[in-house]
Amino acid sequence: MFGKRLRAARISRKYTQQNVADILELTVNAYQKYEQGERFPSPETLVKLADLFCVPIDWLLGRDDYLASLGVSVDVPL
Repeated sequence: MFGKRLRAARISRKYTQQNVADILELTVNAYQKYEQGERFPSPETLVKLADLFCVPIDWLLGRDDYLASLGVSVDVPL
C-alpha cells in the first residue's frame, strides 16, 4: 500500500523519481525501492516525503481507518 500511495502522490505532483531522489538526497535506485515496496524509508525521510507531497504520513501508510476514527477526512487531493 505504501509504495502505491507514494507513487500516486509523486505523479499527482508531477515529479519524476529522479526529482524526488534529488530533493531527498537519495539515489534514484533507493527511491525506486520505496515505490516498489522493497525498502521502507527512515522516519526522517518519511516526514520529508509527506511534507513534499502535502499528505499526512498516516495516509501514506494506508491508515485511513485511523484518520476516519479521529474525524479527519481521508480524501487526499491528488
